[in-house]
Amino acid sequence: MIKILLPLLLTFGMTSYAQAQQGLACKHVPIIQKGFLSQHINYNDYNETLEKRLVDQYIKRLDPSKLYLTAGDAKEISTLMKGILKRTQTNDCSPIMKSYEIYSKRVLQRADFVKSFLGDKYKFNKNVKINLDSDKRKRFSSVDKINNFHKDYIHFQVSNYLASDMTLDEAKSKVLKSYERVTKKLSGLSEEDKLSDYLDSFARSLDPHSSYFSRDAMDNFRISMELSLEGIGATLKSEDGFTVVESLIEGGAAAKSGEVQPKDKIIAVSQGEGKPMEDVIDMDLSDVVKKIRGKKDTPVHLTILRKDGDAAKRVVVKLKRSKINLEDEAASITYHKRTIGNEEKLIGLINLPSFYSDGKRNGVSAAADVAKLLDEANAKGVEGIVLDLSSNGGGSLDDAVKISGLFFKEGNVVKQSTSDPARPPTVLADINPKVNYSGPLVVLVSRVSASASEIVSGVLQDYKRAVVVGGDHTFGKGTIQSVVPLASIGALKVTVGMFFTAGGYSTQHRGVISDIAFPSVLATDDIGEKTYDYSLPPKRIDSFVSSSAFVNKGSSQWTILDKKTIAQLKTASDKRIAANDKFAEVLKDLEKNQKRGKVIDLAEVMKEKEEDKKDDKNKDKVLTKEEKLKKYTERAEVQEAINVATDLAALQKKIPLTMVPSSAPQASATSTDAKAVKN
Repeated sequence: MIKILLPLLLTFGMTSYAQAQQGLACKHVPIIQKGFLSQHINYNDYNETLEKRLVDQYIKRLDPSKLYLTAGDAKEISTLMKGILKRTQTNDCSPIMKSYEIYSKRVLQRADFVKSFLGDKYKFNKNVKINLDSDKRKRFSSVDKINNFHKDYIHFQVSNYLASDMTLDEAKSKVLKSYERVTKKLSGLSEEDKLSDYLDSFARSLDPHSSYFSRDAMDNFRISMELSLEGIGATLKSEDGFTVVESLIEGGAAAKSGEVQPKDKIIAVSQGEGKPMEDVIDMDLSDVVKKIRGKKDTPVHLTILRKDGDAAKRVVVKLKRSKINLEDEAASITYHKRTIGNEEKLIGLINLPSFYSDGKRNGVSAAADVAKLLDEANAKGVEGIVLDLSSNGGGSLDDAVKISGLFFKEGNVVKQSTSDPARPPTVLADINPKVNYSGPLVVLVSRVSASASEIVSGVLQDYKRAVVVGGDHTFGKGTIQSVVPLASIGALKVTVGMFFTAGGYSTQHRGVISDIAFPSVLATDDIGEKTYDYSLPPKRIDSFVSSSAFVNKGSSQWTILDKKTIAQLKTASDKRIAANDKFAEVLKDLEKNQKRGKVIDLAEVMKEKEEDKKDDKNKDKVLTKEEKLKKYTERAEVQEAINVATDLAALQKKIPLTMVPSSAPQASATSTDAKAVKN
């Protein structure tokens, strides 16, 4: 998604900064709602349609699985919330709190039901078929009907644990504890938490990409954009009530200590010498993270539970927090050898997971990092570049514009519409005349490539500068969001416009259509912007491609792609894909998923999981950095993108594709140079 950090702070009337620091309160709600409406592309005032959408989103947020609230409960909450937009203007948030009371009662009721159902007489039934797609189910009309569905759902939950080699008693215990954690978390929700949920529902009633960031969410957003944080340098996950170390970040305090290992369970946290250890078992992951994160050079002590053979031992680890650069999220490059004619050449593979930027002069920037990698690739004499955006969900608009411009001279990249019909769209252009890389270029995308990724791939396609390969089309998010910080109580992320690539296309719903499509398990109608509630409709404008982008001679000259070249590339790629066992497996999985549809057959799924366990004995192995890189570069779609780049390099050198191996050698990461940019 596109994010623009705006240098403004919403004011809170007579509310002082010190009061705002106390946290979100009902008195802030009407001002925040007005803040959304003052900037949104479509909505600028309250109306009945907006309120109806708000209530629908709020109920959906409370109970997305339709497991807790009956149809009657949903109707009762709708009645309670009638007129909520006007009531919050008078600082009346009581309907929100009363709605939570209804929801809480039902959650406790579900937990009691699970406890009763999983008693001594429980017998696992694998002959269950269940529809887990709540969008395809109406809310149940009574508690009895929820109970009937819930029995099947509990069997499904138990089956997941049985498939991981647990006994029935262990599986039952895991399911019970999961419901206990839900009730515990619910009982610990503050008024601020409940108001945050309401405000986010309000935002999502405007469109799917507007949202309210709580203070914690804003911290996480900042970290993702700046690629740095202050803490111990460990990726954590929640697993059965425990906070588990998933991986260690190179250079972080945890990795340097040598005392923390992947799969360690953090069971208590202390802020240093003389400070008490606080039990964090069954604590929400975000709360545990808050306790572990902290300012650079401050102490934090962890009590760790570690498996030691068949036993478990406790270890106390004393760490000093440090600043960590999140290199795994930064642009990186690997080099892969391929044969063109009778010569061995290099293809550079640039992996860009996000369009990050801290917005500071000379600060962290995806565009600056990619430019450095291209300079290095040129120095190594690469014959082609693959820019991998297949897992990139978006980020900084400014960096998307600059990265597009690295591959042509200068010219228009994107137009941004506004909420004011009297104002013409804002044109954003690359104004740097330098062509950082002028050779053969392939952009790898998927159905999860979104927003900024769609700008870059779409613009390079519009200028006929790159061949777009991978998923049949990208996600289809063609809207722009602005992030507006609030005084110590979070931030607004609001949709302020729609973007159009230089060819005049809005990527909204349509996405960027690949020149050469590869088989993908993501090729399903469940993935894409058009599946979201209240998604904005697509539009089209006249092309605004700039002639100044093209270079016809000199060292910066780049070749304009034509239909004949793309047709030749597609023919060669289709031939390789048809003979590729990995792509055959993808097609098999896709067919299986489509055949299954939304209904889960427990017996069939458990059988598949047993087969998967036999096929992948190392699935729980913690991979090293080198092993992760090797696994990434050997993915079928990555290898085929490299093959297409090889073909394109051959054609642009007037080498017939008959001289290029039909199945290019599989280059492993261990035989390549790999580099990640550090800032």
